[in-house]
Amino acid sequence: MKEKIILTDVIPTSMSPDSEELAKVIVKRTGLVPRKKGSTDKMFKVLILMYEMMKRSNQNKRPEQAIVTVEEMGNVAGITRQTMYEYLTRWTDLELISKTSYIWEGKVIIGYKLNGNTLEQAFERSAVKIKNNLEMTIKYVRELQSKLKNEKLSEQARLKKAIIA
Repeated sequence: MKEKIILTDVIPTSMSPDSEELAKVIVKRTGLVPRKKGSTDKMFKVLILMYEMMKRSNQNKRPEQAIVTVEEMGNVAGITRQTMYEYLTRWTDLELISKTSYIWEGKVIIGYKLNGNTLEQAFERSAVKIKNNLEMTIKYVRELQSKLKNEKLSEQARLKKAIIA
């Protein structure tokens, strides 16, 4: 089953929110927070970590530094690696992050990185994904509307024939 993308309209509670509050708002608005009651409330820290790693990677011109392992993300969020895997589907479905790998000391390291050089670029990709989904939905709505109209006309024509016959 494909994960749902749930968008909310949460806004910062203070007039001048700090980075932590803004990160919390962003992960809530994009549906990246856990949905079970009592789950971690630290998922926003994963977003900040992904940004910091990408920033460091760009500064040092070392792309492998942008990669964050699932274990690291889980540690930052205060959850197990397995639970983090469950949440990653939402992040990748939104195309906010992408899975990647690199070789370090003869070992293949698999992890995830921000899907853009900045948070803004990554979220712009997510926005395109959501916009494409909505555009496809509008096409389906138009098709449904047309089908309903045609089916009604066909039914009326069938009834006219039945009355005449």
